[in-house]
Amino acid sequence: MNLTQMEIVVRCTEIDVNGHVNNAKYLEYYEWGREDWFEQQGLDYHTMKGLGAVTVVARAEVDYHQAAHQNDRLVITTWLDGVGRTSLRMRQRLTGPFGALVGEALFIIVTVSPETGKPVLVPEPLRALAAPGT
Repeated sequence: MNLTQMEIVVRCTEIDVNGHVNNAKYLEYYEWGREDWFEQQGLDYHTMKGLGAVTVVARAEVDYHQAAHQNDRLVITTWLDGVGRTSLRMRQRLTGPFGALVGEALFIIVTVSPETGKPVLVPEPLRALAAPGT
């Protein structure tokens, strides 16, 4: 399982009127974590495009467990959970101070042609990162 971790610090512009991170910001955090995951696997945007595929989110499931606040240091943990024909499942976990679980997410990502936007097969270098039987 190619697991990556990325640390971020919650900024004042990410806080809502209730004094904690706005729920929509978590989607952005997870996006940062997925981008970092792809880059650490040597599959940055330009490499993927060269393989004839880019990725788009088709589904997002997010569970919020506790609030994060300004200046909290958060760790975004990301891993590939499975690969299909033209899609993949990525799971992510967001932890806060003292390892407290802040949120969990599942993303269904579709590989599409950069030219047509139509689904294409998951490129082999990405497929090879999946655990056997996924």
